[in-house]
Amino acid sequence: MMNDSRSFLFLLASSREGGNTEALAREAAAQLPAGTEQRWLRLADLPLPVFEDVRHAPDGGGRELGENERLLLDATLAATDVVIASPLYWYSVSSSAKLYLDYWSHWLRVPGADFKERMGGKTFWAVSALASEDQQVAEPLLGTLRLSAEYFGARWGGGLLGYANRPGQVLADGPALERARDFFASARRPVGASGV
Repeated sequence: MMNDSRSFLFLLASSREGGNTEALAREAAAQLPAGTEQRWLRLADLPLPVFEDVRHAPDGGGRELGENERLLLDATLAATDVVIASPLYWYSVSSSAKLYLDYWSHWLRVPGADFKERMGGKTFWAVSALASEDQQVAEPLLGTLRLSAEYFGARWGGGLLGYANRPGQVLADGPALERARDFFASARRPVGASGV
């Protein structure tokens, strides 16, 4: 029996709609078992204010969550798997992805969210298109997301990288498409199966 209780949140963090990173993420998502819940959110459609670190404010940083922030927090907590789909921008995640990650600092302090505890039970993944055929240039991006997952004691599912220098070019990257077919393989295994 397949694990049909997985819920994937795909966070599209590109400044361009329908870009190469999204195309690669959708190729990988198409391989998930039928019926696997998928939610796709474009961070550009859910802008967040510039992050303010108010941990040491007199009120302890208590403040109301804005509508977009609440939506992203709730979607993050509801998912079993969080996929950050960000193009490689200056060797790291896009500005919208970084801003989303910055907000995790505040969500740790939202009363009743139990953010750290609930994040620890998730699996985190990265998908990225890069304009270099040398995939080592994506190490800072992968490191940012892997270490963020490890901070919460969450599982790191890995990174799916593809080459693209022009719109649509990732779909001509045969090796990347092959990797996409197996990227979420652990989501197709029976509950309790070993291996990654």
